[in-house]
Amino acid sequence: MDQAELAAIEALIRQQRHAEGLGRAERFIARNPRSAAGYSAAVRCLIPSGRLARAAELSDRGLRVAPADDTLNLLKGIIEHRLGQSAQAVERLSRLIARRPSNEVEASFALAEALHRAGRREELDALVAKGGAWLNDERAIVFSARTIQRNDRAQAVSLLESAARGACSPLLKRIAGFEAVRMLDADGRYAEALELARFVHRETTPTYDVGALEADVEAQRRLAAKGRAWFEPKGPAAATTAFVVGMPRSGTTLLEQMLDRHPRIAGIGEYEGAFAIHESLVGLGVWPNDLRSLQPADAARLAAEYLEGAVARRRAGADWTFDKTLNVWRLLPAVAAVLPGSAFIHITRDARDTAISMHLSNFHPRSWGFTASLDTIRRVIALERALVPQMAALLGLRLVHVRYEDLVAEPEREIRRVLDAMGVPFDPAVLAPEQNARTVLTLSYEQVRRPINRSSIGRWRNYAPAFDASWDALA
Repeated sequence: MDQAELAAIEALIRQQRHAEGLGRAERFIARNPRSAAGYSAAVRCLIPSGRLARAAELSDRGLRVAPADDTLNLLKGIIEHRLGQSAQAVERLSRLIARRPSNEVEASFALAEALHRAGRREELDALVAKGGAWLNDERAIVFSARTIQRNDRAQAVSLLESAARGACSPLLKRIAGFEAVRMLDADGRYAEALELARFVHRETTPTYDVGALEADVEAQRRLAAKGRAWFEPKGPAAATTAFVVGMPRSGTTLLEQMLDRHPRIAGIGEYEGAFAIHESLVGLGVWPNDLRSLQPADAARLAAEYLEGAVARRRAGADWTFDKTLNVWRLLPAVAAVLPGSAFIHITRDARDTAISMHLSNFHPRSWGFTASLDTIRRVIALERALVPQMAALLGLRLVHVRYEDLVAEPEREIRRVLDAMGVPFDPAVLAPEQNARTVLTLSYEQVRRPINRSSIGRWRNYAPAFDASWDALA
């Protein structure tokens, strides 16, 4: 009976039906509180949805029952890494691999990725040089290329491009392909970079329904056109909660790394809590037209769930959280209803710089499928720039607007504006984001290790033929 139930949960995980799998896994744990397999199944359902606080809690419970369990230690290491706790992740995964576990290959990939993202290059080089069964997996070509690129960049690009064009796995095609794109771009081989990016998108990015996104935004704008808020805030005050509002590749990671250097502010990464609020409001049937019917008890519950996860990610000693999730620009009424009093930092950048950076980067092919086309990116940016100021004014949000170009030109002046809007005093540490030891898991993880600079401003000009007159209004 128990094995059959675990097999059923495993089938749901393979089908990416994580919510159903989680429900069954939690019921299984209630009946079998000493089953490591039950905890593992639940955690595997939680990680894809970004519910890392709950995943960490359940993995800890499982490890108290079975401290040497291979799967739970691997999952805990992955969670630690995704929470920015890379030192703990590296230590845990290294101990796991040392005892030659049944999941040694997957643990080796998790360790290699943690070392890469944390910038621990010598340790990554040593891991690859040591060899092992994991290097026989086709995914290992990415890490092999990463270790040789400093001495033989051309060979690294060749390995990655071969994997992008020849691998069977769509995931490997994307990872290898966009890593090669990044290197080609850095080497000034712009035509090759653009051609490879377009190839990878054609091969791996499904059709994106931008019309559905446009319809959702237009529904909000029609409600706002009446000139008054159509609902009252229902949740508890969230006076020490802040959100970035902006498109990917518009300077959001730089902003987060600067604020995270402040002793009172903890960057919590791209936390999925705001999106979970939105999904719950959809499930309650109140989004967006009927937010006035949201019950205070439901708002309080959603706020508590958001804050639980946010606080779990908050650094010790900080009292503010800064959420860098990239969906908030189209969820402003949801956040305003459930977490009133939150602060919002709206950051924009030259739309063409944002667009080419998105198009040449590896975003999730379904969630961010619009990045496959510059035309679709332009439509989405236009939606964001129309919606945000309208909602900020209508809902009376505590929002400050920052231009990325101004932030890098006058960092102290601009970050003081942000801190003033949050009601937090200036601290000079925010001007040295490159000294932030926190692991960055976004696509900007390499850039933010360098001092604030203007190197990416005007990048679109390297790809100028790809932009026509339809961009003029946004530019």
